[in-house]
Amino acid sequence: MRTDLIQISYIAASLLFILGLRGMSSPRTARKGIMWAGAGMLVATAITFATPGMGNYVLMTLAMGIGAIVAWAAARRVQMTDMPQMVAVYNGMGGGAAAAIAAAEFLRVHDPSTSYAVLGVLGALIGAVAFSGSMIAFAKLQGLIKRSLLFPGQNALNLLVLAAAVGLAATVVLQHLGYVGGSQHVALLAFFLAALAYGVLMTLPIGGADMPVVISLYNALTGLAVGFEGYVLGNAALIIAGTVVGAAGTLLTQLMAKAMNRSLANVLFAGFGAKGGQELAAVEGSMRSLEPDDAAVTMAYAQKVIIVPGYGMAVGQAQHKVWELARLLREKDIEVKFAIHPVAGRMPGHMNVLLAEAGVPYDMIFDLEEINAEFPTADVALVIGANDVVNPSARDDAGSPIYGMPILDVDKAGTVLVVKRGRGAGFAGIENKLFFVDNTRMVFGDAQEVAGKLVAGVKKV
Repeated sequence: MRTDLIQISYIAASLLFILGLRGMSSPRTARKGIMWAGAGMLVATAITFATPGMGNYVLMTLAMGIGAIVAWAAARRVQMTDMPQMVAVYNGMGGGAAAAIAAAEFLRVHDPSTSYAVLGVLGALIGAVAFSGSMIAFAKLQGLIKRSLLFPGQNALNLLVLAAAVGLAATVVLQHLGYVGGSQHVALLAFFLAALAYGVLMTLPIGGADMPVVISLYNALTGLAVGFEGYVLGNAALIIAGTVVGAAGTLLTQLMAKAMNRSLANVLFAGFGAKGGQELAAVEGSMRSLEPDDAAVTMAYAQKVIIVPGYGMAVGQAQHKVWELARLLREKDIEVKFAIHPVAGRMPGHMNVLLAEAGVPYDMIFDLEEINAEFPTADVALVIGANDVVNPSARDDAGSPIYGMPILDVDKAGTVLVVKRGRGAGFAGIENKLFFVDNTRMVFGDAQEVAGKLVAGVKKV
């Protein structure tokens, strides 16, 4: 009877996970989706205590208590600008937990079935790679690692390390099945070290502009690792939840890579920013600056304004001021829309999260495919902190590392106002041609400060 109750509870938890994931597919239902998923996790965790033969209740409760306190404190203190780092860490923790489960099971079970050993070591390999790779992604996003590591023969070295990890994984399986002798502990330790090293080496050369794709990929890998370890533990909730997360993460990774017009292999192995022997076209013209008061007047007399947020808005925490500006323009009967590029920011949906936090209605936010045709009809395109996703080089410079990437066609608006802290290049490390076209005016300064001045300027008109 207890076993049936446990399995029914795991199935119920899995359904709640699926409902939660479905809810998080839309900003309108994201909050509800998170609540459903949280309820599912609560059910799955609580029923685990009823598992026959379960022990160490004190240690389990203590670990859960410590984890809950740390997570609660971190979630309340983390800034929205640091949310990508938090997502990277939590992705990594999931993969690390799956790898740790596999390690504990290999140390505990000495006569496993073939499927048990194979799926266990696969989950360990994928989970360890997701853990160490996510930690490097966190370090890059946090600014602890400030540049990508690229050197000759890097891909060959990475493949050698991966081959070593796979070879050691096979050794671990064969030892536990009794086909190969030797110290199982030594082989298991060497296997984990190789897997962790591969995650580090695979992520070090990847540039910050590719971080949304990398975070999505490690999310998928974590889900897959959890699914494999769910089979090892005979836990239906882990199998279903891991499979769903793995599938959703894989789909999201493909969509993000498509949004950059690049294959996943190119993201992982090419090193973003490599010119491949082609020369970048020279940037002609000069930047023309404009004071915030003049920019405010330009917008106040427009009929249609499209606002394009980017990471600079996140850094400046300017989303609330930007929404205040949008409300003022709407009060003057000016049509205002927000345009979001799929890879704007440092994680999938980063800009959507910031705008939702500021209270921007969902029906004012449009993605690239929905909004691009409207830029020629816009009097003003206001770009706040975005760079590579609005760079015309992606359309007309075959030598550019972002050539072929779909961009927001802001340069086709009547006037382009670009709010930027300085004259530096974006995450891709290349000059933005948008800043030099005739209809662009640069409004230099911190995003929140400039947005405040724009608000004040519009009020005066």
